[in-house]
Amino acid sequence: MTMIELGSEALQDLQDWRHDFHRHPETAFEEHRTAARVAALLREWGLEVHEGLAGTGVVGVLRGALGEGPAIGLRADMDALHVTELNEVDHASTHAGRMHACGHDGHTTMLLGAARHLAANPDFRGQVVFIFQPAEENEGGARVMMEEGLFERFPVQAVYALHNWPGLPVGVAAVHGGPVMAAFDIFKLTLRGKGCHAAMPHLGKDTLLAACQLVTQLPALIAREQEAHKPAVLSVTSFHAGDTFNVMPEEVKLLGTMRCYDMTQRARIEQRLRDTVAAFATLHGLEADLDYQVRYPATVNDPAHADACAAVLSDLLGDDHVRRDLPPSMASEDFAFMSQACPGAYIWMGNGEQSASLHNPKYDFNDALLPIGVRYWVKLVTSLLKDGRLPPAKA
Repeated sequence: MTMIELGSEALQDLQDWRHDFHRHPETAFEEHRTAARVAALLREWGLEVHEGLAGTGVVGVLRGALGEGPAIGLRADMDALHVTELNEVDHASTHAGRMHACGHDGHTTMLLGAARHLAANPDFRGQVVFIFQPAEENEGGARVMMEEGLFERFPVQAVYALHNWPGLPVGVAAVHGGPVMAAFDIFKLTLRGKGCHAAMPHLGKDTLLAACQLVTQLPALIAREQEAHKPAVLSVTSFHAGDTFNVMPEEVKLLGTMRCYDMTQRARIEQRLRDTVAAFATLHGLEADLDYQVRYPATVNDPAHADACAAVLSDLLGDDHVRRDLPPSMASEDFAFMSQACPGAYIWMGNGEQSASLHNPKYDFNDALLPIGVRYWVKLVTSLLKDGRLPPAKA
């Protein structure tokens, strides 16, 4: 497969777009400036452009010059995080308390670069649907786009996405043949008892004691009740109770999250959490209000489509730069809503071994990855759509 050429002007454009997005981060469903810029560029290159799915989503459609064939979707996320940037760079965030701490500025830029190249060189059959999605972080923009008819309006037979991955060298990619990112649930628990003077605890109902015992017991729901070969995580991430020295608080509030890959296991853990909370409340004479919210499903690659992506990456990067042995992540990805609807694959591309971790205030997307991502998208399209036949799904 021929290596596509990206001249100095094209490389400079990629960096300029990425830095512009980074300076102007917009969080979930507020990506108005970003979406307008994306739509304008796609129109400039002659794509059919649709705006407004999930509020700020943008879809560009490009038909190949070689005739009829299947349609594939390529997805990039556009939103930023509520994080205060600590980088001292010229393109640092100009919006207080918001930054691109996960690299979605780079993801958007790479897909734009691929759209421009393919629009000028549509040497494929069928069509490509470029999906620029809002609100990946926590708010499920992919789910909203699906609920608003994304794949009914733009039917595709396969869908693909990528994410930069700190810790992997630039020029190295990872492809999983099954689960790649975990399901993501959250819970809010309020325990209510009877407040009293701290010197007379027998006059109250101790919410603090119950909550402390509960927090230490919850790991056993994973360590002693789940199959060891099915990873899961249950974490309490916030504990709030009382605000002074001599008062036993009437109320304790806990926040937490649960992650796993198996959906049957997911339902079982939720039920056991409910059972445990109810038992502790009864034991201590408390009222318990558990709000358990099912958020993102697990992101699971179709093996045949993962193999196709790996073959493209091997041709692009070399066999020894494509990892098939990395464990999946317990982080989550709302691309799962798209990959549940049709087969595809979600890959990781190295952002550099020394780069800060995702969601860190000193994180910055590595510009050296931009041309690699563009070449990957272009090669994937021309490989999959050269003869109008997609890999048969195995899932």
